[in-house]
Amino acid sequence: MTDTLSVPPAGVEVLSEELAPLAVADRCDRCGAQAFVRARLAGGSELLFCGHHGRDSMARLMELGASVRDDTAMINAK
Repeated sequence: MTDTLSVPPAGVEVLSEELAPLAVADRCDRCGAQAFVRARLAGGSELLFCGHHGRDSMARLMELGASVRDDTAMINAK
């Protein structure tokens, strides 16, 4: 089952059930903002992104076969 919390680009399957939830302390690897996207590359390394950088990187992550947890729907959630 794919647990998708936001709408991915057309034709992209975003997998999240195998990736740990993000914590408030998790920070974007690009800019340091709160992370809402976790990507695990085929080699096992993980990258964290804010919503903006996650959207910018999504196509390339999918090309690389990364598993992605996208929690951007949680932005501004109480």
